[in-house]
Formats: sequence, structure tokens, C-alpha cells
Amino acid sequence: MAKASRAGGHPGMRLAAIRRLHHFIGVFIAPSILFFACSGAFQLFSLHEAHGAYQPPALIVAMARVHKDQVLASEKKADAAERPRPHNAAHHEGGHPDARAKASTLALKAFFLAIDVGLVVSTLLGLWMALIAGREKTIAWLLLLVGAAIPIALLFV
Repeated sequence: MAKASRAGGHPGMRLAAIRRLHHFIGVFIAPSILFFACSGAFQLFSLHEAHGAYQPPALIVAMARVHKDQVLASEKKADAAERPRPHNAAHHEGGHPDARAKASTLALKAFFLAIDVGLVVSTLLGLWMALIAGREKTIAWLLLLVGAAIPIALLFV
């Protein structure tokens, strides 16, 4: 007990302060986490790039630009999303990927998609706990709004 008081108070008090800080940081960064998880999921399967007859929706192209280049509009004359591009290094280097490499890549993409889904679900559950079940709902709502407004505002500056 003497050790805790020399270290700055009761350990439970420090833990409560850390939880509160974690809570507020989580609410503030939740909009960005959701954005990056969703835009990253689209990029896993190159849904932000045109290939073959597929033309990506403008929203997915815009999300990819923000995710990859931190800009909303492309400054290039020939937008990268409008040009077909190879989907893996072996294809890009002129070789043909073998079936095992293709299966491995697809399995890894599926795993990362599951991670994206888990991140979105976990973030939404955290927001629900903070905004509905939390004690400091007003602060949580303000942090959520500010956490969403700052990156949007910076895109248009």
C-alpha cells in the first residue's frame, strides 16, 4: 500500500484515469478508424481501380484518394483509378503467378478483410458504449463530431 502512495496514488485511481483517457481518445479517432477500415477493405480487392469492364463508383475512388494520397481530387491528368493496373508483383514483372501464390494472396486478402470487419464492428460497439451507455455522453458526442469534422475540413482547406 505504501508503494502505491509513493507512485502517485491508489492504483485503481490511475487505472480509472487511463480508462477515461482511452475512452475519449477512442471516440475522437473512431470516425477515422471506420473510414480507413472501409476504404482499406475496398482497396484489398482493387475495387478503387478500373479493370476490364469494371468501373469503380466515384465514392470508392474518392475514398481511395483520401486513404492513399490524403487528397479528395486527383491532380493528375490521367487518373490512376481509370487506368487498368496489374494486381500483384508477379503479374507486374511480366511473369504469371502460380496457383499456389494466387491462393495464398487470396487467403491473405480474406484474412485482412475479416480484420477490417472486426475493426469496424469493434469500433461501432465502442461508440455505442461511449454514446449510449457512457456517463459522459455530451463530451463523447462532441469528441465524435470533432473527430469527424477535422479531417473533412482539412480536405477542403
